This record gives sequence, C-alpha cells and structure tokens, in this order.
Amino acid sequence: MWLCAFCQEVSGKSAVQSSRHLVFARPALYNGENPTYGSRKNSGNLGGGETVKGTLINTPTLETGRLILRKFTERDLEWLFLILHDKDVNQFLPWYPIDSIEEAKKFYEERYASKYVQPQAYAYAICLKTDDHPIGYIKVDMEEHHDFGYGLRREFWHQGLVTEAGKAVIAQVKKDGLPYITATHDRNNPRSGGVMRNVGMKYQYSYEEQWQPKNFLVTFRMYQLNLDGNTDRVYKKYWDQSAAHFIEPNV
Repeated sequence: MWLCAFCQEVSGKSAVQSSRHLVFARPALYNGENPTYGSRKNSGNLGGGETVKGTLINTPTLETGRLILRKFTERDLEWLFLILHDKDVNQFLPWYPIDSIEEAKKFYEERYASKYVQPQAYAYAICLKTDDHPIGYIKVDMEEHHDFGYGLRREFWHQGLVTEAGKAVIAQVKKDGLPYITATHDRNNPRSGGVMRNVGMKYQYSYEEQWQPKNFLVTFRMYQLNLDGNTDRVYKKYWDQSAAHFIEPNV
C-alpha cells in the first residue's frame, strides 16, 4: 500500500492522502479478456503510446488549458527530485523528503516505471505546456481502493493546477470504466479536502490510523466519487479496519 497524496493548492485548496481497500457492491475485476474493467474500442494512438483497437491503455497523454499530463521518463529525474525534495510538499506524504538524484531514480523505478509495464495504470507527471517539465504528479491506483493522489511543487500552489489536472484524469478513468475513486487526507491538512470537493468527490467518513512510516496517529477523512451511477456505494474497508471511525458534521 502507499498512502498517497499531498501538496497545497489553489485558493484554499491543497492535496490528498490515501490508501487501499474494499467496498459495498464490489465491481468485477476481470472481464474475461483484459485484467481490468473492460476493453477500449478506440483505434489509433491516443498519446502516451498506449492503445490500439480492443486493448487497454496505460497513462495516456492528456491536455488541459494549461497542462500536459504524461508519463514520467528517466529524463525527468531532476524535476522529480525537486518535487520530492521539498519538506513542505512532502509533509503529509507517507515517505520522507529525498536528498539525491539517486533516490529520485529509485522512486521513479518503483513508483512509475513499474506501473508503466502493467496492463492499465494512471500515473502522471503534471507539466506546464510552456516547457513540458514536471512540476507535480497525479495518479489513480488500479487496486481496489482506486486511490486518487497528487503532489505539486510549492511555487505552483494556489493556481488551480491540481484541480485542473484532477478533472482531466477523472474524466479519463471514467471513460475507461473505473466505477469509483477514493481519496483520504489528514484532518490537519483540510485544504486537501478542498481539492477533493473541487473535483466532485464527497466526504464519507473519518477514521484513525497509526500512519507509517512516520509512526504517529492520524485522523483521516475519506472522500469518494462514484463514476458508474451507483450513488449508494461507499468504500468501507478503512472504516471496518479502524476501531475509531465516525462521521464528522459539517465537513
């Protein structure tokens, strides 16, 4: 598991932290042809090198008004280092700030390159159209929780960039058949909840967890967005696994 997410964002908005797990009305994970939710029937290149007729895609390149969302490559290690080195950006992340390009390369290999060989994944570099250099990252996991998470370099906070990127990624995963996404954030980082609300997610419940590897008690708020019309579905595993769980009023 990696509890994701992160950063601070636009006009009172910020980042996301998340995890893993189970749900009422669990969706089918295999359709008999492809090890995920269904085949894309589009033909031709969608960008990012990823799809031909009847196959699934992995991190297809997306564009918004200001951004290019694409795969990370080894050419991006210096930019990835800048994102992961900043202590403020990484305050609410489940790892510690890195100190070298070698650590950035290891992170890239473990978190990105390994995903790009899977049948389906959404693990993006957030790049400005002006130079195509990564200034952050955004992802949706293919595990059961479909965790949505992101991070952004501090000098790009408060410009609405993560919200812009998030809406594009969510539109893509919905198009590709994911039934829902979830996200969690530390209650001490409420701006993360602002980003979640901005992309259409709704608060479901809160729970306590002894957060690793930093090993302190955190109260997380769990948000969810159902993409398949099943408005009653709530992903419950965080609730079920935590002895301390509750619904906060006026969140």
